[in-house]
Amino acid sequence: MITRYLTILLALALSACGGGGGGGSTPAASSAPAQTAEGLWSGTTSTSRTITGIVLDTGTYWVLYSSSNNSATIAGVIEGTGTSLNGNFSSSDAKDFNLEGLGVNNATVSASYTAKQTLNGSVTYPSLNQSSTFTSSYNTAYDQTPSLATLAGTYTGSAAVIGGSESATVTVSASGAVSGAGASGCQFTGSATPHAHGNVYDLTITFGGGVCANGTNTVTGIGYFNSATKALYSAALNSTRSNGFIFVGTKP
Repeated sequence: MITRYLTILLALALSACGGGGGGGSTPAASSAPAQTAEGLWSGTTSTSRTITGIVLDTGTYWVLYSSSNNSATIAGVIEGTGTSLNGNFSSSDAKDFNLEGLGVNNATVSASYTAKQTLNGSVTYPSLNQSSTFTSSYNTAYDQTPSLATLAGTYTGSAAVIGGSESATVTVSASGAVSGAGASGCQFTGSATPHAHGNVYDLTITFGGGVCANGTNTVTGIGYFNSATKALYSAALNSTRSNGFIFVGTKP
């Protein structure tokens, strides 16, 4: 699916758990509150997949996961909202957008965490009668400050929706304006703005219709930039959470 540009979020070549990895140049003014699971988490699953998750200060989370035994290929993304309380993190509205042919599935997440250290738990799929466990470690790159000047540039990589993937180019201006096109001819525009907490960008993308799988829909989500590898990792969903958009690319 999405191959060579992907070592998964954050040098993000996580074989197991987080390390440094640059994402910004200065410490963030506001770091993750000590009592929540907010942060950038990197780890693996019981099904031999590499995962990288971001839990925002709002409770919304995004988890990119790789193919089994292949950390260089992205297999999907899980999105939802969760609650952190006394070391327990739970979510009942997770959506798993699988790029391996399983489509979109509802899920629940149950985990335990130690703030800025570990986040471990399980994902359960009621309709599939399946579940898997995961372990992850906090990545301190989340504590750095996002910068549009650092993010600006033209990225070449791969874009994916539920129906498939293709090569794509995305340009981000110094003001945060986003424009791009896929090999199919699908064009899109949008914006990127630094999120209030953490080394993350809020993304809004609107598609130009025609051959675009998302039609003229607008998707919203997040992006992460690894300054060490000059790689942009992003995921966004439409308003009904029925389709989305994943882009991973690098700039010179």
